[in-house]
Amino acid sequence: MDETFAATHPNDPHRLGRSHWLRAAVLGATDGIVSISALLIGVAAAVSTRDVVLATGVAGLVAGAMSISASEYISVSSQSDIERAEITREKRALRDDPEGELAEMAAIYRKRGLRRETADQVAKELTRSGALEAHLRDEVGLLDLHSASPRRAALASGSAFACAALLPLGAAVFAPAGYIVPSVLVATLLALLALGALGARTGGAPIAPAMRRTAVWGAMAMIATFLAGSLVGGVLE
Repeated sequence: MDETFAATHPNDPHRLGRSHWLRAAVLGATDGIVSISALLIGVAAAVSTRDVVLATGVAGLVAGAMSISASEYISVSSQSDIERAEITREKRALRDDPEGELAEMAAIYRKRGLRRETADQVAKELTRSGALEAHLRDEVGLLDLHSASPRRAALASGSAFACAALLPLGAAVFAPAGYIVPSVLVATLLALLALGALGARTGGAPIAPAMRRTAVWGAMAMIATFLAGSLVGGVLE
């Protein structure tokens, strides 16, 4: 007979299942805002031609979105390969040495504080109900919510990068003549503060620290590229 468990805090659900796609989306959005704004400010500090600045921003948006999508896909694919290898290894161990695997499970539960008799009983019951799942969860630490999805990570990061990068690029497009740098700076800081708050709220984390770290790192990136662009511009003159 199946049992249904009611959540003890239905108004405050767990959000750990969101961690992977949220991480990819926040990474892509932050990278899109910071890298494109820093690129625009750096180029604007080096050259005075508006068309060059905007063309650089558009090229950076496309290149950045493709780059972060490819990076996410490759890195998460590597994680998926490791997970599949662990699953294959556990299947082989359960087939070749079921008694040894049972003893290993009991030892794991004893280390977690269960008495020997209780640990042995828990290991036997979990093995009967699903040996592979029990070993993957308790021995390997592989949970369903941790299963990697390369396509989802790549799509989340790439689309978040492109959408977020439109904010500083739009600020540069509509900035008055000679005001690209301050316009992009203000728009970027506001966007980063909003992004930090949104990411923290979605994940159920404190909002203020998230806003602070996104704004600080974004400001550092823009200052660095502005100084670099000014240096290059001075050399080119």
